[in-house]
Amino acid sequence: MPLCNDSSRNHAVAVALLFTGALYIFFSTRSNSDTISTHLQNINIPQPVFPQEELGAVLESAAAGNNNTVIIALVNRAYVEEVGEGRTMLDLFLGSFWEGEGTIPLLDHLLLVATDQTAYDRCRFRKLHCYKMDTKGVDLAGEKVFMSAGFIEMMWRRTHFLLDVLRRGYHILFTDTDVLWLRNPFSRLSNNGSLDMQISVDSNNVEAGHLINTGFFHVRSNNKTISLFHKWYDMRLNSPGVKEQDVLQKLLATGFFDQLGLNVAFLNTTQFSGFCEDSPDMGAVTTVHANCCRHIPAKVFDLTLVLSDWKSYKASHVNDKWSPHHKCGSSWKDNHYVPKT
Repeated sequence: MPLCNDSSRNHAVAVALLFTGALYIFFSTRSNSDTISTHLQNINIPQPVFPQEELGAVLESAAAGNNNTVIIALVNRAYVEEVGEGRTMLDLFLGSFWEGEGTIPLLDHLLLVATDQTAYDRCRFRKLHCYKMDTKGVDLAGEKVFMSAGFIEMMWRRTHFLLDVLRRGYHILFTDTDVLWLRNPFSRLSNNGSLDMQISVDSNNVEAGHLINTGFFHVRSNNKTISLFHKWYDMRLNSPGVKEQDVLQKLLATGFFDQLGLNVAFLNTTQFSGFCEDSPDMGAVTTVHANCCRHIPAKVFDLTLVLSDWKSYKASHVNDKWSPHHKCGSSWKDNHYVPKT
């Protein structure tokens, strides 16, 4: 009996010691854990560094090493979707840089401004400088046939965007996406800073006046050009149903350019060609614009021929004749054409 009592007593003592040890370990661990937690809370964790404002960052990157000048083109879903035989307008546009003389390095300074997510995604896929324009309240994704309400709206949105870029201090070489770049245009443009604006025309017929075309132009950022673009954009309010090119033509005709003291040069179609008036000299041509054309399928078809003509000329320097622009010529009579939405 006494042996049994001693055994029980020893067992109870052992249990008590184990329980006491467990409590010590628990509270000791908790104390250490609380100490570490308090220490971590007292560490000065660096605040996150937010990225530079998106447009400012992409403009800075695209203009780097190019005299603060950025090449800008506007694209929407219609320009990145296939149009017959797997071709897209964007394919032709970028393809001309690869086929042109001295044009490949210019892709580093090209900014594609997308009006919709599809166009933006396609731009990112090609690893170019890309920016998605704010188009809240309007759908600019589908094809906007010449002089449709959507076309006019897109042109005015474009004008406002370019005004924003000028205000930021960047010079602009704007190009429509239906312009093929066959040679480096910077070698043909004045770069001494004396000209505020250099703009393409539909015809070299000076007697008919300078029929400007806003599909290709170079503009320097200064107070005069910013004032021009501000006035130009404001005039949309009094110009319902009128495209921005016609409004700019009116500002030129009424002397507003002179009032601002703008120095402007009009680019000759021999070098800066278009379907309205072909360049007679493939040895001088720099760009070819699918102007005087109504819709995308016709532009893609005829621009494909232009690129083929250019390749033949590069190979032999003999072929100096452009293929006829039949599709674009007949596009004006295509009353049954329905654009993709």
